[in-house]
Order: sequence, then structure tokens, then C-alpha cells
Amino acid sequence: MIQALINRYKRMRTEQFLRQTYHYQYAFVGMGQHSLTNLYPVLHYLGVPLKYICVTSERKAWLIEQKFPGVKATTSLCEILSDSDVKGIFVSASPTAHFSIASQVLRSGKSLFIEKPPCQSLEELDQLTDLQLLYGSPVVMVGLQKRYAPAVQLLKQRLGKEHLINYDLHYLTSAYPEGNALLDLYIHPLDLVCHLFGKPEILACRQVAKGSYLLMLQHPHIVGTLELSTAYTWTAAEETLKACTKSGIYNLSQMEELTLAPTPTTVMGIPVEKLHTRHDTKEIVFRQNNFTPTLVNNQVYSQGYFNEIAIFADAVEGHHHTIATSLKTIRETYKLIDELQNNTSIKRWG
Repeated sequence: MIQALINRYKRMRTEQFLRQTYHYQYAFVGMGQHSLTNLYPVLHYLGVPLKYICVTSERKAWLIEQKFPGVKATTSLCEILSDSDVKGIFVSASPTAHFSIASQVLRSGKSLFIEKPPCQSLEELDQLTDLQLLYGSPVVMVGLQKRYAPAVQLLKQRLGKEHLINYDLHYLTSAYPEGNALLDLYIHPLDLVCHLFGKPEILACRQVAKGSYLLMLQHPHIVGTLELSTAYTWTAAEETLKACTKSGIYNLSQMEELTLAPTPTTVMGIPVEKLHTRHDTKEIVFRQNNFTPTLVNNQVYSQGYFNEIAIFADAVEGHHHTIATSLKTIRETYKLIDELQNNTSIKRWG
């Protein structure tokens, strides 16, 4: 009896996955390491039908057709844009090329998934927004995947019910000579605090070294400090957020663990923990389980890549989804980045 129920459950789970099919054709522009590691595996798992892969090299195009039978490799974006069978286009190319490619896709009226950063400035972001309205691209998503990470979604739900006090964020890596750290790296933590806490205002900012910032931001209901740095190490890179609320302290670490440490009890303002030893209690709100190699315990899932691609493809197919990273929703993030890039009054040390 029990075995029959187990078998039935497994069969239903498998059939549910097999029923999730996509009927439109898609194209992918770009084939860098990020795409190969984080995006293509999700497309393959979901069974999203790729008709084209667009790259800049004829040799790479030839190699792609050997590696991916049934996919047409091309160096012509125009070929893809003129194909009425293609309804959605994924773009993950050089960050400096994203604005130009996105503009062409939006003018075609096709749906667009554009990896971060979608453009280099707030002015360009507004131009892309206008193009979407003018040409009627039905679905436009920016690849700021942390908004789709399960831990972040849980944290946002929790914080919406909390009395907020302050937060502290650290985003620490080593040198980043291949690009613009502010747009390519720091866009993630800056977008995260905009998403979680709302419109930011810079209260203080120091550029302590080339490519490193210390920030204090004021949001509608909370003040926070951020350390954004490329002066540490890639081997032990750190991304942590500590949010202090009236009911306790939330700790988010690397998108892999979210915990809540309840606020210690006080009697007439005196901390009870000073009067006698207490056992620390901690609620595990979310934790990636590295023991069981299932989908939800994979980093591609916990980091938000899986959810963002699945939501985009579902939306293109006509299923209703809220796009958490539309062009309009990241405007506050770009206003903040623009101020950091252009404000000459920011004091610089080192």
C-alpha cells in the first residue's frame, strides 16, 4: 500500500514535469562562460526550444553547430529578428554591447531577456523603456537573478511585516580588470537593497580605493551601510546581508542560507542575557541542502537563475507572471548607479 502511494507520487511528479512544454521558438545571443555555466543548462533542463545561437565568430558558429545538433548558429542578429517563428530572445553578450543589442530586439517587437547590465546609464535605460512602449515588446526581463532567489523572496515577504531598524551589507571580491565593477558586479547588491527596502538616498559615500565604496543609504523605513569592494579575494568572496528588525536579526549569506535570531528579552530595559546564560536560538528560514543533489539544492536554483528563465519563458508562452526585473522596476537601481558614477562630490580616499 505504502509502496503504491510512493510510486504514484513519483509518477505524478514526473508527468507534471513532462507536461511543462514550450511551443514557441527562441534564440540566444552570446556564448560566454556565464551563459554556458548558468543559463544554457536551465534552458536544456526546461526544454526551451532554441532555434538560433548568435555569436560574433564564424569559427565559433561552426563549433556550436557541431556541439548542439538542430540549432542554427549565425553571426547575423538581423536573421533572427526577421524570423517570425522566434518569439523570445535571450541576450548575454559583452556588457558594453547589451544596449545596442537590446535596442534592436525591442524594435523587432520580440520578447527580450537581457542579462545585467542591460545598459550603461539611466539615460540608456529610459531609452530602452521608451522602445518597449513604442514597439510593443510583450515581455522584457533584466537578468538580475537575485530577486528570484528563494532566500531573497522569503526575506522580502518577512521584511514586509517587520518594523525595520537598520541593515549592513558586504559584497567583497578581488580585482576585476575585465570590466566596470560598479555596473558588472555592484549592480547586484545595489539592486538587492533597492528591491528589499525601496527607494534609496545616499547619506554618505567614500571611495576608499579604486573600485571600492563605503556607502550609507536612507530608504523609506530603514537606514543601511554597504561595503562594496574589489580589494579582497575571489577564493573566499563574500556576499552577506544583516537586517535588524524589532523582532530579530535576519542574516542572509551567499543566497544559500537565511536565518533569524530573535531579539533577546529585556526586563525594564535590562537585557536578560546579561543576568544569566542563555542558549542562542536561531530560526533557519532557508538553507541550501548540499547533501541531496536535487534541483532546489542546486546553486543555479538557489541563486535565482532557474526561476528567472522559467518565468520569462512562461510569460512569453502567455502564462501570467509578475516580472520582478522589468525595465521600470530597476530604475531606482540605475539612479543610484548613475549618482555613484557621476557625482564628483563623492570623497575619494586612497
